[in-house]
Order: sequence, then structure tokens, then C-alpha cells
Amino acid sequence: MNQVHHNSHALDVVRLGDVQYQVPEPGVLRHVDARSAAVEVMTDLHRVPAATIPPTMPLDKVRQAMVLRGVRMLLVVDEQRAVKGLVTTHDLLGERPVAVSQARGLKPAELTVADIMIPVESIEAFTLRDVLKASVGDVIHALRHIGRQHALVIERDEPGTAPAVRGIFSASQIARQMGIPPFVGDVAKTFAEIEAVIGA
Repeated sequence: MNQVHHNSHALDVVRLGDVQYQVPEPGVLRHVDARSAAVEVMTDLHRVPAATIPPTMPLDKVRQAMVLRGVRMLLVVDEQRAVKGLVTTHDLLGERPVAVSQARGLKPAELTVADIMIPVESIEAFTLRDVLKASVGDVIHALRHIGRQHALVIERDEPGTAPAVRGIFSASQIARQMGIPPFVGDVAKTFAEIEAVIGA
């Protein structure tokens, strides 16, 4: 490549010879340890589209959506893209669907995601500002403290504006990036396995 200088520009322009373009490598996750930056294990919604569903979706369709998208958590949003809640595989496969259906005199198949989701006012979240200063170990301890395998990361463009969901933390993704084999179990067991690896 030969450089061509233009005095009117701050950047040097180059002429291309043989060149290839880069493409992202889907499914490739960077290996991390407890000292790695927290953003290394955050799903950045500026780069990866959020997996979302409407509040009216029946529970059997929610399970299918998770399988098809290869995720364990879905954001529940309305037509204006406002976050109404979230739902995880634990919420779907745990006792909540049965308890709600019995309390309302309905069959589990009649429930929608709005009936069992974690409402937005109960969602645990961290600010992007704090996340940028945190480590993977900090995230693990925070998730264990709140007793959830998922948490959201929010940011505000300007003071006084409504926060926007910028990212997602997932304990299962953190485990994969730390080289821990896939696991299925309750929250306490999940973090016991992760913390055994990092020596926490």
C-alpha cells in the first residue's frame, strides 16, 4: 500500500492492494479470570441484539424462544420497546408457574410470560459507570449477593433521562468464559462451582 498525503486532512489516505475484510467470529468468547475487566463478560447490547418477547406470549412459546435463540434469559418488552420485566429458565422451570396457576385457578398452559416474569421494578441492575471499574470477580460476588444468575447493566445518555439497558450479565456465560463445564442447578450451587475455581 502506498501512502498519499493530503495537507487538508488530518488523516493519511492509503491506496489498497491485496486486502481482506474482517468478520466477527460468532460464538467465540474470550477466556477470562477473576481479575479480568467486568465488561469482558457483559453481553453488550450495542453489539448483540437483545433477545426480547412480548408480555402476552404463552409460556410454551417462551420455552421455544429460549431454545431457538440459545439463551436462558429474555427481556419482556412492549410495543414501545419499554422493558416490562425479564424471564429466565429458572422462572419457567421452577415452582412459580404452578403456584401462579393454582392461585388464579388456571392451567399452566393458560399463563403468559407476564404472569411469571420478574417485573421491571424488581430487576437487579448495575450502572455501566460502575461496571467499567469492576472486575469479573466483582460481578460474581454481586450476582451471588443478590441471588440471581442474571443482572442488567444500565446507562443514562444525559442526566435526568430514563436509563437504557446497555448490557446483560449471565452466570452461565461467565462460567463458560472461565472454562468451567456447563452446569444445571440452583443459584447457590452455580456460584459455589464458580467460586471454587477462582478460589473465592
